[in-house]
Amino acid sequence: MTGAVIPPISLSTTYKQDKVGVHKGFEYSRSGNPNCNALECILVGLEAGTGHTITFASGSVTTAMILQSLGPNAHVLSVNDVYGGTFRYLTRVAKETMGIESTFVDLENATDDEVPCAMKENTKLIWIESPTNPTLRLIDILRIVGLALQAPSKPLIPVDNTFLSPFYAFLLLQGADIVIHSLTKYINGHSDVIMGAAILPSSSTPGRDYDGLIEKLCFLQNAHGTISSAFDCWFAQHGAKTLAVWMKAHGLNALRIASFLTSHPTVEHVIYPSLALHLLHALACTILSPHMQQHLTTIEPCTCGARSAEALLPKLRLFMLAESLGGVESLAELPAWMTHASIPLAECEALGIEGLVCLSCGIEEVEDLVEDLRGALDGLEDEDSECESGLATPSDVSDDADGANGLH
Repeated sequence: MTGAVIPPISLSTTYKQDKVGVHKGFEYSRSGNPNCNALECILVGLEAGTGHTITFASGSVTTAMILQSLGPNAHVLSVNDVYGGTFRYLTRVAKETMGIESTFVDLENATDDEVPCAMKENTKLIWIESPTNPTLRLIDILRIVGLALQAPSKPLIPVDNTFLSPFYAFLLLQGADIVIHSLTKYINGHSDVIMGAAILPSSSTPGRDYDGLIEKLCFLQNAHGTISSAFDCWFAQHGAKTLAVWMKAHGLNALRIASFLTSHPTVEHVIYPSLALHLLHALACTILSPHMQQHLTTIEPCTCGARSAEALLPKLRLFMLAESLGGVESLAELPAWMTHASIPLAECEALGIEGLVCLSCGIEEVEDLVEDLRGALDGLEDEDSECESGLATPSDVSDDADGANGLH
């Protein structure tokens, strides 16, 4: 009506009705608002194959609503290396309030016989992250979809695509039934909005009633009041519109930093599937959309002892010690004690999370980021050398002397 290039914010909580039940598409903001609808339209355009998008107040709420839509006493098969919040919801909330049973399987390495054996008659869903959070395991989505379709229960396949975003991967085209995003991360991109989204295919298929599922999720969204605020949706629109610009910068910076880390003498191991040396590099390329295979994912975990990790992180100046990822600023964290603290320590060790350092590469000048890491790693190496020569003890350079020395 005004010709405004940027859509206005509609902060109204309620909307005038012409007659009882007759309105212009909105009646109460818990059920929907113009800014939420506008953001969902943008997301439909970003994710190839999309017909429906629902935004929620957070990525965790998105997870909760999808699992709640299964009903009570269902069985869920999940990748074993999963975001800590998802693990917590499955093992505590869904189990204790809905009787949902979960089985965690290494879907990266499980054979075509082992995956079906882990399913049950009431398996309604196979939860996938690819790459996984935080160790970047890669799941062959097409393979798991094929195995799921052969199962008697025909479980749904939701895939959390937060790490890659629609810029790098169109997972609905690979057979996912639901694509999940924590919009807090790359799609918003500025670390100032908490939000999630569930994205479904454009049309139902035999054995897949997507229209019914979206209706159920909309009902749960309204019943629980989990809709995103108009202001947050307006903010996230800004990020989504410029997704391609900074995702290229994230990817190019990540490649440079991953390459640097592999060459530093203190670093023994870098987990980064887009590096040609990674065992599953070929699979990583197939996950990426064809037009994006020259670019990269943007998280590079490196493994280190607990003492080394805690000694390293405070030395960083540009990489801020903080949880999350996907913002324009670079972050560093220790998942076992931060984002994945809800996972028992023994399981963290088995998954390789204990002592893992995760770097989320922002879009700062890449050589500044490299020098920040170089200075911190060189300082860590100097401290280790002093310990070995007897000039210092581990307690002189760290309050926590436990754990292995050196960055792996």
